[in-house]
Amino acid sequence: MSARRLDPASLAARIRAGDRATLARAITLIESTRADHRQTAHRLVQELLPATGQAIRLGITGAPGAGKSTTIDALGSYLTGQGHKVAVLAVDPSSSRTGGSILGDKTRMARLSLDPHAFIRPSPSSGTLGGVAAKTRETMLLCEAAGYDVIIVETVGVGQSETAVADMTDFFLVLMVAGSGDELQGIKKGIVELADMIAVNKADGDNIARANVAAADFRSALHILAPRSPTWMVPVMTYSALTGAGIDTLWNHVADYRKKMTASGELITRRRDQQVKWMWTLLEERLTARLRGDPAVRAKVKQAESAVAAGTLAPTLAVDEIAELLGL
Repeated sequence: MSARRLDPASLAARIRAGDRATLARAITLIESTRADHRQTAHRLVQELLPATGQAIRLGITGAPGAGKSTTIDALGSYLTGQGHKVAVLAVDPSSSRTGGSILGDKTRMARLSLDPHAFIRPSPSSGTLGGVAAKTRETMLLCEAAGYDVIIVETVGVGQSETAVADMTDFFLVLMVAGSGDELQGIKKGIVELADMIAVNKADGDNIARANVAAADFRSALHILAPRSPTWMVPVMTYSALTGAGIDTLWNHVADYRKKMTASGELITRRRDQQVKWMWTLLEERLTARLRGDPAVRAKVKQAESAVAAGTLAPTLAVDEIAELLGL
């Protein structure tokens, strides 16, 4: 990239003007591991910060087969039809091994991927969960500054990625599907404890009755869980991403949540807490990078690992020695 193309003020102006090509280049800049690119990216985010914060940030997760891609396609298309601009991002810490899934999902988001009012971007192709989540946060801010007023963050990985997405969004939607034999699996994993809404997909055709039973089971299970907010009782609904039935109701719940949480002050409190968590994520990433990048520290870590594995050095003492090298 030329010096002018990397100038934060110039990039910021074009992003605020809604230039999609510049937005895509800026996201690539954010994902770069080059030190000079990272510095420029940080200045760019700072430049755009005043233009962010107005979008609705919606996190979506679901078990394999729950229909995340079809749901995002249906919901996103519904929203652009209502005059919204929609950005779809992903958090996928496993993508360095599997290649991720959202690129394939774009072919299943047939309408949205061709919609001029939508922007779909996969997560970085490698990195730790913390690093991927941090870059997704920065990408989210860029999309907001570019005028996208609904940001959908999809978790396509497993495990901790659900928590990461819940920690960067306003509303966390958990998708379930009836008839799979594991309707209550989400309760076991603790994912439902993060939910602001549970939506049972594929409530169409012969599956409507099963979807209603699954929804009733989830409503019963939620009674034993403490709500995340005193202002919001987690709704459970059924819908069909295939036919579009219930998509409007799904969005109405999200809009109602935003209205109530804004009025109570909880939305701004949640976002402030998320900002602090983001700071700590970045700090941890910086320390990890130092561990991996400094030759002297890397050599000491290898020696310590060998000694700890051999049982000749206590893990606590190994950490002390490594921390001393880092000046901690």
